[in-house]
Amino acid sequence: MRMVTFFVVGLTVHVVFFISIFDIYFTSPIVHGMTPQATLLAPPASRLVLFVADGLRADSLYTLLHNGSTPYLRGVIEERGTWGVSHTRVPTETRPGHVALIAGFYEDVSAVAKGWKENPVEFDSVFNESRHSWCWGSPDILPMFSKGASGDHTYTHTYPAGEEDFASTDASRMDSWVFTQVKSFFQSAKSNSSLRDSLLEDKNVFFLHLLGIDTNGHAHRPMSKEYIDNIGLVDTGVAEMVSLIEDFFGNDGRTAYVFTSDHGMTNWGSHGAGHPTETMTPLVAWGAGVNNAHKVTEPQPYNDGYLQDWKLEHIRRVDVNQADIAPLMSSLIGVPFPLNSVGVLPLLYLNNSDRFKAESMYTNAIQILEQFKVKMSQKKETTLSFLFTPYQLLTESKQAEFIHRATILMQLEKYADAISLCQSLISHALEGLVYYHTYDRFFLGCSVVLGFVGWTSYVVLIILKTHASLDRHPSLLKQIPSRFLARLGMCVTLVITVFLLIQRSPVTYYIYCLLPVPVWYSVLKECGTLTDLIRSAPSLPLWKCFCYFVLVAFGIELLVVSFFYRAMLTVGLASLSLWPFLSGLFGTAKFRSLSWFLGCLCLAAFPLMPVVGREPNIHLVNCAGLLTLFTSACYLWSSRHRTPLPLSDRQQFVAQMLHVALCAYVPSLTHSSLQQKQGLPLLNQIISWTTLASSLLVPLLSSTRLFHRLLSIFLSLTATYLLLSTGSEALFPPVLSWLMFVWINIEQEAMLAQGVSGRQELSTIDFSANIDITKIRQLKLDDIRRSYFFVFFIITAFFGTGNIASINSFDPASVYCFLTVFNPFIMGGLMMWKVIIPFIIVMCTFETIQVATQLSSRSLFLIVLVISDLMALHFFFLVQDYGTWLDIGTSISHYVIVMSMTIFLMLLSVVTHTLTSKRLILWRRPKMHFT
Repeated sequence: MRMVTFFVVGLTVHVVFFISIFDIYFTSPIVHGMTPQATLLAPPASRLVLFVADGLRADSLYTLLHNGSTPYLRGVIEERGTWGVSHTRVPTETRPGHVALIAGFYEDVSAVAKGWKENPVEFDSVFNESRHSWCWGSPDILPMFSKGASGDHTYTHTYPAGEEDFASTDASRMDSWVFTQVKSFFQSAKSNSSLRDSLLEDKNVFFLHLLGIDTNGHAHRPMSKEYIDNIGLVDTGVAEMVSLIEDFFGNDGRTAYVFTSDHGMTNWGSHGAGHPTETMTPLVAWGAGVNNAHKVTEPQPYNDGYLQDWKLEHIRRVDVNQADIAPLMSSLIGVPFPLNSVGVLPLLYLNNSDRFKAESMYTNAIQILEQFKVKMSQKKETTLSFLFTPYQLLTESKQAEFIHRATILMQLEKYADAISLCQSLISHALEGLVYYHTYDRFFLGCSVVLGFVGWTSYVVLIILKTHASLDRHPSLLKQIPSRFLARLGMCVTLVITVFLLIQRSPVTYYIYCLLPVPVWYSVLKECGTLTDLIRSAPSLPLWKCFCYFVLVAFGIELLVVSFFYRAMLTVGLASLSLWPFLSGLFGTAKFRSLSWFLGCLCLAAFPLMPVVGREPNIHLVNCAGLLTLFTSACYLWSSRHRTPLPLSDRQQFVAQMLHVALCAYVPSLTHSSLQQKQGLPLLNQIISWTTLASSLLVPLLSSTRLFHRLLSIFLSLTATYLLLSTGSEALFPPVLSWLMFVWINIEQEAMLAQGVSGRQELSTIDFSANIDITKIRQLKLDDIRRSYFFVFFIITAFFGTGNIASINSFDPASVYCFLTVFNPFIMGGLMMWKVIIPFIIVMCTFETIQVATQLSSRSLFLIVLVISDLMALHFFFLVQDYGTWLDIGTSISHYVIVMSMTIFLMLLSVVTHTLTSKRLILWRRPKMHFT
């Protein structure tokens, strides 16, 4: 198979394996076709006011209450409301939090790739079920619910997106804008009869989204004066809104209020993961239909110690899951529960009769049971009858029995028993929804694993066939006719296709189930190579081979563990530092061996540094710039005689070094300007974006001589990295590049020790020169070690300064040299580019080693592919759908990272080849003619 064909096939296979995880674990749980369910009894409230203080932590609010900064909400908790902690789920982001609050279910994970501001899928919400909903706040959140609403009864009022500026002098003005707009709205209603009539109707919702706290938390941290003052401003604003609304409706006692947050925030100003400061948000409810404060004297069933810290141990605390708030709001104003809600009505918040509570809980149970019925019906229709296994705890007969018993109990006015039975039904229905949602998971998983094993086996056989020196012998397996294998493959394909057609399976199922057929067909065609390996075994150094494979297997497990414990990378780097001493290279290359030893130990310090919670230290960014300049100057000085530079290249390197110095200084200017609340300087922004745009173009202007091109790439990428740094991580690229430089040199010594003929001096190698095919050698056992080193350094580049499996590893302050106005896609892209820069440095080094060790790019890359696929297969088995949501999300993200890395390696190998071997010539000197 030609290299280009193999590349395309390999890329396709890995894309399929990558996408499979979304079909297996990231499918939408939402079902349609249910009948809306509402309590028939009269609701206690005619209208609901929902305050969502974006990014407000539970402890920040309740601790401040004790300090007296928020007197209004303190009074509500102590006298006329019910309070508790609302526990969110990962990811603790704005959009998923609001979906849980208002729609009653946790963000549909299939929405990840479908946009931030639009509705990725149709879902029901409290707003949709209300008679009218008026919303004020962020342009990122409100359109999500207005576009999903049926009819034309959700009205949104948003400020310009440019207001969401982390460099703003006062982010709390967004909250002041909301409060001002609400005041104007009710004032205009006094002279607008049609609006007033709409407001006086029942089942109305008023939603105030307050983003200032979140923005101040990102910009100044949750312990800052700005964050605390913003909470005080919100408390004052809530008091004013309550007074305004009560006056407008004549204090009729028919208004319910809910104050909560979509997510919390860590001490360092980030959110998205599962730290308690992110998942614990405040919930305070009061007004019509809500229980007043309930004094308690006995210890409450919470062992987290917060009650004592907040001085609230004498008032009953009622914790809920975030999705439980949606059925609570629906019950208060008497609208149907959101159709896709999985929340359970928190009865301790309700101040009503036992009958109303029982009827509401019954409605809640029927609403969730309706989803279960639709899900069961869908799965039953698409599964062969003899293969269908129903959820045993909630078969059709048991459903009818549950409903009948609940109806009888309510008729007999045994409301407590009816509530208990409905809660049991809800529990079984939720478990059943998960059961049917994951019904095909095992089947699909087996298909993917079969394809994985087949592909890895095929790559191993290709390596042995084309790049290993085996004794070639005719074998029985080589005699198997291709026609027989083709017919066998067609028969298997036909059987699988008919089975999937009968099951009415989605199109993607055909891909996952049929992909193993051609893969294993290719494996069987190459089985003769396996026979050759067996016949060659007596002539191979079996003991050495065994030791190599044991070490590589141990190394792969170490890399897998490093995804969970970054400190394992330190252990690995400490072990790698001993390689020259154990292999005997120290005797022939003492200086390079010591440089390798020190480089590994210096790099080993980075995985031990905290990835979150660190304060910005711009002085370290300046130091990183100086270190980059120093190492570059040392190299240019040491190589001035060995590889003299042309004037044009010398001028380019000087210009690049001056540019690095400038980029090391820009973060200091930006940081100082933001601290003084003067905003992001335009000049700094221009320099930053220009540096980013030119980072991959400037190296193409330099010489293609090996170290000259690598130095240009290093300077160009480091300049961008400095602009994206806020502290010690800025030192990572210089230290990594130093180690990569040593690796290139020490591999030359390893080649010399192995007696490889035709070794070329590194300083004379030109990336653009055509490779002499006659000098390309076959693979040796030591090449497995080189490939493993590459994979290890790739993982180190990923996790050396952070954990990309955790959203918390990314500090929004990293992008402040480029922009401060909130834009999740641009900010995310910049942060990912920061992750990719060390990746490119390692890839360019590997490209250099391939050239220097006289190996075809295909041979080493195939070994790397096998190692990566073994890691990916390992993580595929570690994916779980049980435990905490953080555990589930982390297990999936690890698999996604490794699969993305494998695909990215394929694509980036092309990019790095271009980056190292191609040259742009902007102008040519005119030729002089003499006569």
